[in-house]
Amino acid sequence: MADDSKRVEDDERGPGAQHQMFVIMEDLLDKLKLLDYEEQVLVKHNMKPLSRHYFVASPYTVSNPGEQFYMFSVVAAWLITLCGRSFETPQEHEDPNATVSNILSQLRALGGVVDFPPSKLKSGSGEHVCYVLDRLAEEALKSRAFIWRRPVYPSEELEEESVLEDDAELTLNKVEEMIEEADEEEDIIDLEELKSRTNQREVDGARPEMILESVTDYAVWNLEVERVLPQLKVTIRSDIKDWRIHVSQMHQHQDGIKTSLKEAKGCLDKLVEEISKTQEKVSSREKYINTQLEHLITDYRNAQSKLSEAKELYQHGSGGVTDRTRTLAEISEELEKVKQEMEEKGSSMSDGAPVVKIRQSLTKLKQEIQEMDVRMGVVEHTLLQAKLKEKNNMTRDMHAIHITETSTQSYS
Repeated sequence: MADDSKRVEDDERGPGAQHQMFVIMEDLLDKLKLLDYEEQVLVKHNMKPLSRHYFVASPYTVSNPGEQFYMFSVVAAWLITLCGRSFETPQEHEDPNATVSNILSQLRALGGVVDFPPSKLKSGSGEHVCYVLDRLAEEALKSRAFIWRRPVYPSEELEEESVLEDDAELTLNKVEEMIEEADEEEDIIDLEELKSRTNQREVDGARPEMILESVTDYAVWNLEVERVLPQLKVTIRSDIKDWRIHVSQMHQHQDGIKTSLKEAKGCLDKLVEEISKTQEKVSSREKYINTQLEHLITDYRNAQSKLSEAKELYQHGSGGVTDRTRTLAEISEELEKVKQEMEEKGSSMSDGAPVVKIRQSLTKLKQEIQEMDVRMGVVEHTLLQAKLKEKNNMTRDMHAIHITETSTQSYS
């Protein structure tokens, strides 16, 4: 179910969503290198450098949840400290839930959005791990006042390549150029050279008196020729860009294709004949089977029609059965209610608990009545005392008034 929900989520987000964490991981590695994590994290904790897709969760990458989670917690703690906040580096024996909650609380304090459960980070790899580290790296770069600028590409000047050519090896093009230049030089007559030669002959005067003959020995001449012959050898190196080579290669390939086509054509013709024969056999066999099984096919069709009719009748009957079962269930529920009410009434009629309760309530009423009588007597006694006291006060006041009146009359 989890794989299906993840697949549906990826489909909703787009076809490139599953490759997005590869891009985020590569950007994260560049940011960590800018922050010099190799010296401050790897050397300090004696760790191996991160690969390009270390925190990516994929079936094509090797996963080690324990090692990846520890690396994630160490790098996250280091990035949080770079942002100017105090955060202790977690240890391997600490609770991963507490470590994840502390990292997420620091990320929220830095303004990061956390819309996923913390359990997604406990595996040490995945999209959410890459997101958390990338967000912390961004905040660390901001705290260092780092600004991304456009790259400045160096201007590459085309340098003339000095190619040392061997005198003994000449390309076909150079040989042709040399031949053409030699032909042109033969066609052009240098008049100045002819004039100088005629003048030299006039100065020399007469013809030579004897025929010039070579004095060199034949054997010595042959030895010299054999010694110099390797140096005079001209080897023509084939140029890849020459169109004549391409034409010759095309002719060679054409001849090879023709020969292979002649060999393959016979095999293909035989294969076509065999396939046509097998098709004819299959079609004839099919016709024979159809003719032999025609009555069985008709029986099968009739049985299919009867089966469809029986299914329709069954559906109609099953609909009535369902209605009746529903009414039966309702009636059985009502019957159960009536039985329960009858049982309650029978138990209440045979049970003496209510009588006991009534007696207890009567005794309680009697006790309350006695208490009320006592209270009423006390109240009546207090009222009687109050009335007597009031009456005594009135008589006392009357006597006092009478005495004062008599004394006033006697004085008068």
